[in-house]
Amino acid sequence: MAISYPLTFPTHTRPKNTNIRAVNVVAASTSPFTFRQQIVKHFGQRWEVEISLPPMKRTNAEKWVAWLISLGGIYGTFNMPLFPYTAGGSASTAAGTPLVNGAGQIGQTLLIDGAPASAVGYLKAGDFIQRGAGASATLHKVLTDVTSSAGGACTLELWPEMRTAVADNAAIVVSTPQGLFRLASNETNYSVDDVAMYGITFGAVEVVI
Repeated sequence: MAISYPLTFPTHTRPKNTNIRAVNVVAASTSPFTFRQQIVKHFGQRWEVEISLPPMKRTNAEKWVAWLISLGGIYGTFNMPLFPYTAGGSASTAAGTPLVNGAGQIGQTLLIDGAPASAVGYLKAGDFIQRGAGASATLHKVLTDVTSSAGGACTLELWPEMRTAVADNAAIVVSTPQGLFRLASNETNYSVDDVAMYGITFGAVEVVI
């Protein structure tokens, strides 16, 4: 069967370390005479990550190597969570059925409903949510604590900002949310030592859609 993208992120070995960067595109112009600055915030925002896997023997390591090579450098895409997986708020144990509340929403603020009623700390600052799925999945960090109303409605402040609107009543994922990524390089590098232990590290960037 032909390989189709996005691929599923491997789960047979958990990464040892994930270095996560939230990157903003902000232009700055500084006067050489007064040092006064003009700052312009552009719309560009994306996740960038560097992942280091623990030392592994051949059986597990070659599964990772094959997966990485199957991406064809920066060509292929994959769905991936940013660690840790579990929400800090009550959504981790009582998610309800969170849905987009109103079509056409773009930007930092997202209105949702379908959460449990009057859930204090439904999501905590630093939790993640997912909009869309597969090739349209986008991963967002919640910037402020969220408590639902008596009707289960919530207002989320998110990073990165929503670039495209989704339909009213589209599902919001709060359990193991993922985004769409591609490798940061066209090269796949790994090492093998004298006792056949593999070392694998790779970088990835969010696919902006």
